[in-house]
Amino acid sequence: MSEFDAEIDTSGLNCPLPVLKARKALNEMTAGQRLHLIVTDPGANKDLPAFCKMTGNSLVETSEANGKIHFILEKGASND
Repeated sequence: MSEFDAEIDTSGLNCPLPVLKARKALNEMTAGQRLHLIVTDPGANKDLPAFCKMTGNSLVETSEANGKIHFILEKGASND
């Protein structure tokens, strides 16, 4: 797994809560920093790429382990 600067575990939460928590965390980060988001809701596989596309953040990596989905998101330079 890639390196990251912050981590949020949203296991047990359903969308849109993981996306909202990711947005809040990314808003507090600087461009180029990475967030490790842990999710159990399979809907995140569609929601997070769409969120990244809309906000200018990058989805760097996605993996699954032990029933959890791991996303590495990188804050883009163009969003606040």
